[in-house]
Amino acid sequence: MSVVLTEKKGKVGIITINRPEVRNALNIEVFNELDRVLSELKRDEGIRSLVVTGTGDSFISGADINELLTMDSKRGFEASRFQQSVFDKLEKLGKPSIAAIRGYCLGGGLELALSCTFRIAAKNAHLGFPELQLGIIPAFGGTERLIRTIGFSKALELILFHKILKGEEAERIGLVNLSVDDAQVLNTALEWADRLSEKSSFAIRAILELFYRTYEKGLQEDLSLESALAALAVASEEAKEFLRAFLSRKGKKS
Repeated sequence: MSVVLTEKKGKVGIITINRPEVRNALNIEVFNELDRVLSELKRDEGIRSLVVTGTGDSFISGADINELLTMDSKRGFEASRFQQSVFDKLEKLGKPSIAAIRGYCLGGGLELALSCTFRIAAKNAHLGFPELQLGIIPAFGGTERLIRTIGFSKALELILFHKILKGEEAERIGLVNLSVDDAQVLNTALEWADRLSEKSSFAIRAILELFYRTYEKGLQEDLSLESALAALAVASEEAKEFLRAFLSRKGKKS
């Protein structure tokens, strides 16, 4: 079965990251498939809004650690730039998107959620950037989008202290738009998407372009720097030690 599933409900397209055996961790295969799916949904005039979610009890637990261990600086930079381009495509699709977040939304998962127009999280969801304790940094556009969403100081606090927030706290600081009970997350996201799909698609595209065009100034230079620094970090021996230790702890728990 595909690692990215798509479904249509009326004018709403549903994208589901489908790697439940690793809590939907993102690897290159997921990015390749998501890139293809987004291109198809952009062309589909019957789809007016999107909901993005994950299979099982989690949104996305982060990047695939086993894949990160294979990265040298060159491959890390190239991968990061491609991954950023996929999330850029989602953000600038011209169709509003809503991340429906349950369970874990960490690292690359939160970067994906930040690429969506809106975020609805379960009150007991876990959101954050744990990368620093693994010797790496966000690499999919997360640093820039986090600053834009919650502000400079709060973004630094979240990343440097690798704080993990519950859904209600994430709503309080503006990281998510709304926190609801776990069982209500997907239905609430679909309700928002339905409401958006009934509005003028041209007017929505215009509003999204106005907002993102203001933000875009200087963004690509910032994203390139993020990729370069992330590539150096993931290729370092220190990072490899942290990543292997994480996998070792995870293996012992299972």
